[in-house]
Amino acid sequence: MQLHQPCDKVVIGGAGLWTPEHVVTNEELVTSLNAYADQFNDRYADQIASGEKEAVRKSDVDFIVKASGIKQRHVYIKDGILDIDRMKPRIPERKDDELSHQAEVALHAARRALEAARKSPDDIDAVIVSCAYTERYYPAIAIEVQHALGIEGYAFDMLVACSAATFALHRAWEMVRTGSARSVLVINPELVTPQINFCDRDSHFIFGDVATAMVVERADDARGEDQFEILGAQAHTLYSNNIRSNFGYLSRGYDADPFAVDKLFHQEGRSVFKEVCPMAAQHLTDHLALHGFTPGQVRRWWLHQANINMNQLIAKRLLGSLPDNDVAPTVLDQYANTASAGSIIAFNRYHRDMKAGDIGMLCSFGAGYSIGSLLLRKT
Repeated sequence: MQLHQPCDKVVIGGAGLWTPEHVVTNEELVTSLNAYADQFNDRYADQIASGEKEAVRKSDVDFIVKASGIKQRHVYIKDGILDIDRMKPRIPERKDDELSHQAEVALHAARRALEAARKSPDDIDAVIVSCAYTERYYPAIAIEVQHALGIEGYAFDMLVACSAATFALHRAWEMVRTGSARSVLVINPELVTPQINFCDRDSHFIFGDVATAMVVERADDARGEDQFEILGAQAHTLYSNNIRSNFGYLSRGYDADPFAVDKLFHQEGRSVFKEVCPMAAQHLTDHLALHGFTPGQVRRWWLHQANINMNQLIAKRLLGSLPDNDVAPTVLDQYANTASAGSIIAFNRYHRDMKAGDIGMLCSFGAGYSIGSLLLRKT
């Protein structure tokens, strides 16, 4: 592998977004869950009455919108999700010699990012696949994608829950600055729907599937039309059990049902809201101050897209009032929570109108707790 000189100026040279064609609306989810609840509660009426089992609570569209701001979500595979006798996507298993599902969606976003950056696979030195879940432990999905694209160099996976994308961009920025790569392809293939408990009123609506990608490279190599210099990157973690997913290879050793409720995504939503919002606001304020900026000087905030109420509270702490969609775009109404990819979706859809010198802040926050941010300037 060729060695490179360190550099001072690193940019995001191109970004890509792949949106699954299938959509599940709130109305569809509510109809499905409520029918499942009727079936379950009737079947186990005696056990529910004795306290042996808990009744399944019904949902409604107004509750979902008020609690989250979500109106619909895109999903990789819709079949099975709304089937009250299944309540999970029906994803066909692929053979070892076939392209994995996650590599497939990663490639969609990767190719669009390469096109935006006006790069070919020959220009890329490293690939990072960073997301909340990977469909297997090894070989790395990133190495599979590297092979499929014909990229020479190295690749690795990262798992940092909802901060995976910003943490990976942080790593890519450091790699380019130190000279271990001239150009890094960062991909976030978020296939989250298999980890959703579609039978749970409090979480069945939260997530959607998507894939995003960015090319991080030396400024003197960049050829894309829209480039953003990375002025700085910061990260912070603080251990918390309030957002958790327990599915893993040890589940086999436990003789546990890998799809039991406690193995799927679950959270203490009120605690998360109360604890993460002030952490995120302080993190962003401190990051800006390190570079001599205040929140009011930020042209655009590409915030993590988990919950509209969280984003509004964080924005009010930062700016003193609620910003409009131009300053802090919202995409979760159409995409739902897409784990680490939410802020990258917002960037993809809301960056082309920015002018040279405009400042933007890309931020994610979530399980861990973890918070990651990148301070960007339009070149």
